[in-house]
Amino acid sequence: MFRIVKELDIKFMEIKKIPLIISTVLLLVSLLSISIKGFNFGIDFSSGYIVQLKFDNQVTALEVQDELSRNNINDSTVQLYGSSKEILIKLKDEEIFKKKNINNYLNEIFKESNFEITKLEYVGAQVGSELREKGEWAMLIALFSILIYVALRFELIYGLGAISALIHDVVITLGFFSFFNLTFDLSVLAAVLAVIGYSLNDSIVVFDRIRENNIILRKLSIFAVLNKSINQTLSRTLVTSFTTMLVVISLLLFGGSAVENFSIAMLIGILIGTYSSIFIASASLSYFGIKRPEEN
Repeated sequence: MFRIVKELDIKFMEIKKIPLIISTVLLLVSLLSISIKGFNFGIDFSSGYIVQLKFDNQVTALEVQDELSRNNINDSTVQLYGSSKEILIKLKDEEIFKKKNINNYLNEIFKESNFEITKLEYVGAQVGSELREKGEWAMLIALFSILIYVALRFELIYGLGAISALIHDVVITLGFFSFFNLTFDLSVLAAVLAVIGYSLNDSIVVFDRIRENNIILRKLSIFAVLNKSINQTLSRTLVTSFTTMLVVISLLLFGGSAVENFSIAMLIGILIGTYSSIFIASASLSYFGIKRPEEN
């Protein structure tokens, strides 16, 4: 596998308009969905209840989730908490809880089980709004810090290329959650920030090879240098992404509802991040006007 990938000589710069068109379409769809549909915020960013239940007998998160679903509570997150007898539930603030006390409602749902409510907290809309604002600032600060870091380590043009790829990855990942109306909570925000770091790492590897080849291979054109650099790092990019996706898919299949949204965000982010590292980050350098050392 490694040998086959290394022998490839793909003319990435000659086909750079095709990825540009694909990315433009994905970005437009994502931005339209975000602006029109918005996000399906979880209780971390909206309002709802955090309930901790302690049962006399062992239970599973799936059993509790199914029981809630049978009682018309579909928008909930259930996870084991400390032991197989304790469950942590996050419930969105639904109309049904205004008509009936949540304690009574849970007692009706789990009337055949012996349990006690050890924790019941209400997360207000104001707290969710503050978390959303802090999350937005966290992404902006991360992107700005990356621009400064890459500009100092390489050149400003590399920083602009890295930021272009990262904004591309973040917007499309967020657009995916908006378009398919998936729950957006703190775990998804954590995944988006992780994707920023993952995608940046891939782009840095490619940029480092471009800078090196740009000095060594002086007889080649800048497009030839970009092509060669991407091909030389292609095996590393693909193998790293493949092995990381195996872990994320395992989390998605066996991790339960508590990490489902996180796993989906990571999986989409890795796919888009790998694509952008190969096709977008390096191609953006040609659009920004990267030059040979003797031309500087």
